[in-house]
Amino acid sequence: MPGTILITGCNRGIGLELTRQFSADGWQVIATCRNPAAAWELSELATERGNIEVHALDVTDYGQMADLAQQLDDKPLDILLSNAGYYGPKGVGFGNVDVEEWRKVLEINTIAPYKLVETFRPHLLAGSGKVVGIISSKVGSIADNSSGGGYIYRSSKTAVNQVVKSLSVDLAEEGIAVLALHPGWVQTEMGGPNALISTTESVNGLKKLLTEADSRCSGHFYNYDGSKIPW
Repeated sequence: MPGTILITGCNRGIGLELTRQFSADGWQVIATCRNPAAAWELSELATERGNIEVHALDVTDYGQMADLAQQLDDKPLDILLSNAGYYGPKGVGFGNVDVEEWRKVLEINTIAPYKLVETFRPHLLAGSGKVVGIISSKVGSIADNSSGGGYIYRSSKTAVNQVVKSLSVDLAEEGIAVLALHPGWVQTEMGGPNALISTTESVNGLKKLLTEADSRCSGHFYNYDGSKIPW
């Protein structure tokens, strides 16, 4: 049965397609992005459909996050999906790492997802689904790293995988399932034109994982096609 989902980073790419598909399936979608006024595709979609709410949220502004949680105090959440992310500078190898950019990427990709769950935990407890999805990346898999490099983005996703694992343990008694999700190499602004799959294909898989998740899935790292990825 459709319920209510909150998704971050909905102005483009995977977040926009998640909003499109969940709302098409009858879900109430709380779609957030930093600047809704500039997110014209999201605004048009929300205008077309009556089950999308658009809210401003910079995921690193924890005061704004708390204000939004208070504003949505009467809305139980079935799924909380941390999608907003930042790649940082590309082509960064050993000896050429910008530590200020590294801190920025860690803030957005690792700390912000934790704060999102901490902030919206009461809404999840009030919902019936009790599922948290955190968009990670296969490049965060230590077991899969055979090419080196990518220090900034890799480490942020490895770190958020550890956050997912700890959350899955800490929230287990409350019935909240927490999953790390790899969306695939997707044709988005971040993924680039040479990526292997479309946003539609990626989100089809992610949606299935999120809507079918239960306690047995919690604390695991999944590819969009449902296969497990080694930590």
